[in-house]
Amino acid sequence: MCGYLGKISKNQFSTISFEEANRNIICRGPDSIKRIEGQFKDLPGINIQDFFCLIFNRLSIIDLSEDAMQPMISEHYRTMILFNGEIYNHNELRSELEKQGVSFKTSHSDTEVLLNGISYQGISFINKIIGQFSIIFFDSKNQELYLIRDRVGQKPLYYTKSEKELTFSSNLKSIVKLENNSQLNETSLVKYLTFGVVPSPETLFKNIYKVEPGSYIKVDLSKDKYRYSTSKYWQIENFIDNASFDKEEFFEIFFKSVSSRLESDVPVANLLSGGIDSTSILKAMHDFGNENINTFSVANKESKYDESYWSDLAAKKYSTTHNKSVISSKISNEDIYASIDIFDEPYADPSSVPSYILSKEISKSYKVAISGDGGDELLGGYNRLSNTLSKKHGFMNPISNLFNIYPGFLGTGNRLLKKSNDLEISYPSYFEDTKILQMLNLKSVTRFKDNYMIRTGDDYKRLLTADYKFYLAEMMNHKVDRTSMANSLEIRSPFLDHRLIEYIMSRENSYFDINSSKKILKNYLSSDFEDNFTSRKKQGFVFNLEGWVYKNMDIISETLKNGDYVVHLNKNILSHLSINKSRINGLRIWKLFFLERYLKNILN
Repeated sequence: MCGYLGKISKNQFSTISFEEANRNIICRGPDSIKRIEGQFKDLPGINIQDFFCLIFNRLSIIDLSEDAMQPMISEHYRTMILFNGEIYNHNELRSELEKQGVSFKTSHSDTEVLLNGISYQGISFINKIIGQFSIIFFDSKNQELYLIRDRVGQKPLYYTKSEKELTFSSNLKSIVKLENNSQLNETSLVKYLTFGVVPSPETLFKNIYKVEPGSYIKVDLSKDKYRYSTSKYWQIENFIDNASFDKEEFFEIFFKSVSSRLESDVPVANLLSGGIDSTSILKAMHDFGNENINTFSVANKESKYDESYWSDLAAKKYSTTHNKSVISSKISNEDIYASIDIFDEPYADPSSVPSYILSKEISKSYKVAISGDGGDELLGGYNRLSNTLSKKHGFMNPISNLFNIYPGFLGTGNRLLKKSNDLEISYPSYFEDTKILQMLNLKSVTRFKDNYMIRTGDDYKRLLTADYKFYLAEMMNHKVDRTSMANSLEIRSPFLDHRLIEYIMSRENSYFDINSSKKILKNYLSSDFEDNFTSRKKQGFVFNLEGWVYKNMDIISETLKNGDYVVHLNKNILSHLSINKSRINGLRIWKLFFLERYLKNILN
């Protein structure tokens, strides 16, 4: 895992501000920094006049040698690469390339596998790689540059472009620093208030974008003006089919996915919640014969938020070296502020707080950790999915009338909308909040159903696809990446292996039990645990947010009053949201507080 910042231009430019802009990225790669700049024509064999500045921050995990450092330039100077991520099948790909006569300088660098693979086989080589990645690939012979992002959006890639200039980075704040005159995008602000995040490809700023998951942007450098074209190389809906499901096939892929993520030249830890997903990964590692397994979990002093009994049980069963970080509703304000300030984009899911604390604790001893993220998306584990599929008898037309008169201070209206038997009404209600827009005198600019609800496939696959396209790609992966990399920690998630995703999407749904989510994994664990372990109610990774919010209203009120945005929309919004001191209103207040603190930090 690493982070980078770069700029190419038809005209010479000042690089004085690059060091300052790079400070936001150092946490992603604190082990070493390499910077190169100048004119491409100064590099041997390159006949391109463009100017460039590239900075790479390395977190050394695979091949710790100097030869594996980036930016990595091919032996003939034809190609160059900047790469953030991990390629889990790099050994197999290296063997394939060596059989074709390709030589390597390094012993086992996955970066060099990418460099040589794309150099010799073209951009289609990315279809062969298994991993998480954001890649900048420069091809001097064809005078092209590629910005490439992994299939499900695990690693970030931002850019701003013009006809004469292109800037790219692993961190949005770095680009904002370089651009100086970045302006807020009002449409994106409304999207954040609606969804709690700004979905790809937009960011909170005009003319700064994210490469979308499963996409790459090709930049033609050959003319006097840069020309850009975007291609989708992977879309989850393309794999929807109804072939027979085979449990043995599923677990064969799962075991390969887990095994491949254990390779590292530094020690590896495990995030253990005690839930079905992380415990299944732990069992697989144990069954592989791993004798020294390290696990970490969060314990919460408030019992309704605590799962430490179950994580302790799993750790004991598989004889791990187990560590716990204890939190409560009395999380320090310093931890709260730190968990906000690490984000380069506003992000309203408060589970980022315990995620940040856990990553901080693990990073004291480890650079790599295995996580169960993606298991719910893969196997339909969210309660909202089962609830939606089971409600075939809800309201129809009357519900819209009830929703229209529902007071915004009571909540988002999900309690009404989720009863609809129309999937395009019920499921989006779990993600979007149009009522808060009304309270802030704003109009909706986009709808969840239009962007994430596909029109093909059965109802189950439609909901899975929505979870992948929005909740996983835009919310979960965003949180996991920022909270971990802020602490120089790489997270690897076996359930996000695209081979598993493609297998599930292409099979009929016999493995799914609406009354027992993730039954296939529960059966896998059944020989090791009692029924109460596998049949207990699902619990999210949360803390007592509403307790913190309502006890700190003076801090929140002061932040909003002195803010740049919310107070101009509705100066009484906090008093309105405090009429009903519910968790949902606590979440909405947190969303506003996060936004204003973020804007203050990035604009000042």
